[in-house]
Amino acid sequence: MLKNGLMKGVLAAALLMCATVASAQDLGKQTVNFTLGYFTPLGFDSRDIDDVLIANSTFLQTRGRSFLDLDEFNGASVGGEWLFPLARHIEGGIGVSYTSQTSHTVYADFVDPDGTEIDQDLKLRLTPIAFTVRLIPVSPRSPFQPYVGGGIGLISWKYTEVGEFVDFNAGREIFNGNFEDSGTNVGPVFLGGIRFAGEAFSTGFEIRYQHAKGDLGSDFAAPKIDLGGWTYNFTAGVRF
Repeated sequence: MLKNGLMKGVLAAALLMCATVASAQDLGKQTVNFTLGYFTPLGFDSRDIDDVLIANSTFLQTRGRSFLDLDEFNGASVGGEWLFPLARHIEGGIGVSYTSQTSHTVYADFVDPDGTEIDQDLKLRLTPIAFTVRLIPVSPRSPFQPYVGGGIGLISWKYTEVGEFVDFNAGREIFNGNFEDSGTNVGPVFLGGIRFAGEAFSTGFEIRYQHAKGDLGSDFAAPKIDLGGWTYNFTAGVRF
């Protein structure tokens, strides 16, 4: 009787261990991802109607051009992310990235009394923290893993305008100024990509969209700064 009970106990423990191993294998591995990408803000036709860059485009233009070129805010994005399995085909992620770009602008219809341009720099810095969930429709052991997902982004931002400005309420007086505002705003994040996964390392490509709006003070030409845009990332990960 005792012997039979012991054998049953050993068998049950062995089955439990096998189930645990199988479950772990089904879930796949964790990954620490490093990202290097390119951020592009939303164009004028997609931005919030109260966005400060739309307002600025009515009287400012990019230096050397006849319009305010939003491509000046395109630029490199760097970041990192921890990915972890939640179920066989579902993966969670927590990550942060950083991008900062400056646009050199001048007034379109006004110059200094000496004939020189009235110039200023517009700078936008973004540091999004994203909490995401991915759906991976293939086995977590597959070397080729397409995925789609989404989540919530906490976008920390700082917007600055520094240089010369025209005070239209004081006889078009020209003055030097440094105006800045910052904050953290919440918005949705959507993503999709492809990952080539080995036992210890992975590489891939991902497209990510973020959407949020920040509130600006009364020193600016409009009450909002649209933080939305697209990021095109190359990813490299360590799996464990």
